[in-house]
Amino acid sequence: MKLRIGSRGSQLALWQANHIAALLRGRVHEIEIEIIKTSGDRLQEITFAEAGAVTGTKGLFTKEIEEALADGRIDLAVHSLKDLPTELPTGFELAATPPRVDPRDVFVSVQYACIADLPAASLVGTSSSRRRAQLRAIRPDLQLVEFRGNVDTRLRKLSEGQVDAILLAAAGLDRLGKTEWIRERISAEVICPATGQGSLGIEIRLGDEATRIALAFLDDPATRFAITAERAALNALGGGCQTPIGAHCRPISGGHEILGVVAAPDGSRIIKGRQQGTDPVALGKALAAELIQQGAGELLELPS
Repeated sequence: MKLRIGSRGSQLALWQANHIAALLRGRVHEIEIEIIKTSGDRLQEITFAEAGAVTGTKGLFTKEIEEALADGRIDLAVHSLKDLPTELPTGFELAATPPRVDPRDVFVSVQYACIADLPAASLVGTSSSRRRAQLRAIRPDLQLVEFRGNVDTRLRKLSEGQVDAILLAAAGLDRLGKTEWIRERISAEVICPATGQGSLGIEIRLGDEATRIALAFLDDPATRFAITAERAALNALGGGCQTPIGAHCRPISGGHEILGVVAAPDGSRIIKGRQQGTDPVALGKALAAELIQQGAGELLELPS
């Protein structure tokens, strides 16, 4: 079967697309990859929040790829799952969620071994409102700098001394073989990861049965459970990719546990929740209800 994969053009996105392509070729499929530039890629000089205001969409890194999918130029899209809105636009479905890698954030620095070692007033680069809010809560003495760009760009800026440290997703450095940069893998209890972080999402046209069947072997039940719970929580909270929300689901004895965080953008208030259960959607909704009961609704109305 001939299948065309749509992907962003960054080094990490292409690694992900080629990884899936190799697995599909192993099943004797003929694979092509089409690189598609998204709104998020074009608007590199402004913050994510500003980019969202300009484009009027939550799908900064998915909209143009979905347009290619709808037009039939590609048959499937490989996304970092955290970039996908919790509710896909009409006409699309999430066909497969391959096994998740490390979902945690990591601390990267040339001089310092961990967050605790940073001197007061150190410069830390991150473009994530979620990371910024949680880092401010534990280290309000640090200076946070907006830091856009792909993994290599951010590492270069760090090595040039533009900042003292940066926060990144472990998954990106692990997949690109750049683990020598990692100084600390940050516990989800300290900085709760983004919904779906460490996971890939393979999107297809709704009702494309042949492609769905071809991709079925890629779907990992444990990953599907975790990301379904996390996305259910985010959806129930009404948060997008720029709201300071974290959610992390993991297996425990007899079921699963989900941790969640909603933060004020300035880190002045952090609301945390924890739920256990065996149904992913119910688990995510229960976490959202707990967070809202503690006052998360007020924080969700604050500007990012």
